[in-house]
Amino acid sequence: MGRLRAPVAVRFVSVPGCPMVKPPRSAPPDGGWGWLVVLAGFLQSALVFGLLRCFGVFFVEFVADFGETPGRVSWVTSVGIAVLQLGGPVGSALSSRYGARPVVMAGGVLSGLGLLLASFATCLTHLYLSIGLLSGLGWALVFTPSLACVSRYFAKCRSFATGLAVSGAGLASFVFSPLFQLLVDTYTWRGALLVVAGLSFHLVAAGALLRPLELQGDEDAPGWGQWPALLARHGPFLRYAAAFVLVDAGYYVPYAHLVPHAREMGLDEYRAAFLMSAAAAADLCGRVAGGWLAGRLSLRLLHSLSLWTVLTGVSLVLLPLGGSYPGLASLAVNYGFCAGAVAPLQFSGLAELVGTGHVVGAMGVMQMMESAGSLVGTPLSGWLRDKTGDYTASFTVAGAFLLAGSVLLLTIPTYFSCSVAKPAEEETASEL
Repeated sequence: MGRLRAPVAVRFVSVPGCPMVKPPRSAPPDGGWGWLVVLAGFLQSALVFGLLRCFGVFFVEFVADFGETPGRVSWVTSVGIAVLQLGGPVGSALSSRYGARPVVMAGGVLSGLGLLLASFATCLTHLYLSIGLLSGLGWALVFTPSLACVSRYFAKCRSFATGLAVSGAGLASFVFSPLFQLLVDTYTWRGALLVVAGLSFHLVAAGALLRPLELQGDEDAPGWGQWPALLARHGPFLRYAAAFVLVDAGYYVPYAHLVPHAREMGLDEYRAAFLMSAAAAADLCGRVAGGWLAGRLSLRLLHSLSLWTVLTGVSLVLLPLGGSYPGLASLAVNYGFCAGAVAPLQFSGLAELVGTGHVVGAMGVMQMMESAGSLVGTPLSGWLRDKTGDYTASFTVAGAFLLAGSVLLLTIPTYFSCSVAKPAEEETASEL
């Protein structure tokens, strides 16, 4: 008989070419590297939506330089927003296949390249293709994977983390407008676009912060090819997305028509522009506060979301009542704060509804559906202004769209119960 040997301690070593495989986490870490992922989300929201909100500075320059009508020039940003939202499923599919990091980095290259080429434009068609199509596609590859990655890194603090991530749009809206005007005054619009393109290339660095995170259950998540059938089956998600189609039809109207409304009231251009800056600052506070309060109030996340949506709709309906500058400024600040609080809860609520394993695909599909509301809302508001002679009907109808969306949220199963909706992967598994 051989002698018994003492147990040998086993340790894992990494072999070149064969990286050590770590077991997936059972739950999101709720911190750690996740805060750098939040920083990446903050940068992308600033350099995508913050830039889009302040692109009106270039609007006047395009009209004057190309000798085109404002209606034709407005399609530059409209095409960009449409491609951004319609391309959401493309960003989701590529992110599911290759991971969020390379997709977002590629999107950063495309967005900066589009703005770079736009600085050499000689006609509006060049702007449609460079800013609208190329940069819009880059923004689509950046936005959805970045926010989905934040949702995967956080569970208990998801609303607060998402609020911090999307607050970049509010801060950038406050800073970029005077900065872009200074750049245009100093370097003309072509030189200013070169600088803005350089800023957009920082999205590549933001994408590099998106470290992959493996969670238990990821291997059971359906691929992109299975998502259409899962929409067909997951009714709560379809109602949730449809609600935000209605919300988006009114949500962006003040960003386009608040300043013209103030000018029609007799305010000078600087006081009118300050209204937008004040609303942007309130939007920043609302995004952080909305996410922070969601984790500390006794209300369920879906209930908080519907409450803030109602308050935003009411704020829009009340905007025409601001007959004086202080009154209009206070109503604009109120709208900015409430609208800002909606943003983080929308994406956190989606992750709660469908589960973290499906959030990438669900976010892409929801963005695609929302594009219908975004494209219809602002033109409808302008048409109502032309028909009625002022913006009263425009803001009233915009607020009605948000209130209708909040009513649709009430139809989601379990809304009036104490339990959350069943995630998509659980519901699908129970049917198979």
